[in-house]
Amino acid sequence: MSKTLLVITGPTAVGKTKVAIELALALKTEIFSADSRQFFREMSIGTAKPTLKELNEVPHHFINNLSIQDDYDAGKYEQESIFLLDKLFQKKETVILCGGSGMYIDAVCKGFDQLPEVEDAQRIQLQNLYVREGISALQALLLEHDPDHYQNVDLKNPQRLMRALEITLGTGKPYSSFRKGAGSKRNFRVLKIGLNTVREALYARINQRVDEMMEQGLLEEVKSLTSFRMLNALQTVGYKELFDHLEGKFPLRDAVELIKQNTRRFSKRQLTWFRKDESTIWLDPLKPDFNIGEIVKYLS
Repeated sequence: MSKTLLVITGPTAVGKTKVAIELALALKTEIFSADSRQFFREMSIGTAKPTLKELNEVPHHFINNLSIQDDYDAGKYEQESIFLLDKLFQKKETVILCGGSGMYIDAVCKGFDQLPEVEDAQRIQLQNLYVREGISALQALLLEHDPDHYQNVDLKNPQRLMRALEITLGTGKPYSSFRKGAGSKRNFRVLKIGLNTVREALYARINQRVDEMMEQGLLEEVKSLTSFRMLNALQTVGYKELFDHLEGKFPLRDAVELIKQNTRRFSKRQLTWFRKDESTIWLDPLKPDFNIGEIVKYLS
């Protein structure tokens, strides 16, 4: 039987971590995180990382492996993941990839075109522009310089916009000209399991998770990162709203409600991305009769 990369994906707060750990224990294997925010050591509460107990239950990779000051992208993640997978597949039949960052999942499953390196100064200029003028400035700049990519990119994702713009402005060529979609051939089978549930239940879980994060000290975590707020890693839901609160833009109660709202919107964008892959098998982990056997059967 060929080696299998078992991908557990779906929107935020649906319960991917719990399912992945149960599977890893049953299959005696290891987990790769495909949540690009969980890479960063300084971001813990707002990224809903597995607990210390969960991390000790099963070997995890790509959690707390970077600093927010590190330059990292999906291309580097692809290279490091494939290197580690080759080693793990020497002793494991199945390895689990778990997370909700669609681009990073694609990096491992399909591969990316090689993109040119650009100067840090270009990245910093775009980060400053985003902080000063907001996401609309990035959108306008991309529309001007690369209308083709503008039609395809997630226009509400500042990291994706800045990544495309730093390549476009740094090379003088449209980002879309580097995206040939050739990908890479993999020597393992990919089985994608998408977890989702009814919208009302998912949104209730999102709201509850945000409340729990605030109780666990998310505001204090954000305060400790204020001097780094312009870094790419921190241009994300749960952090940017509290940075704005700390700057006096709105009360804490409004910031928390905005985190909930933006997280719900993010979950919709995640689902839009994941549903493009028609090979994904969708299951509801919140159904009373759900068990990991429903996933394991697809491995045979």
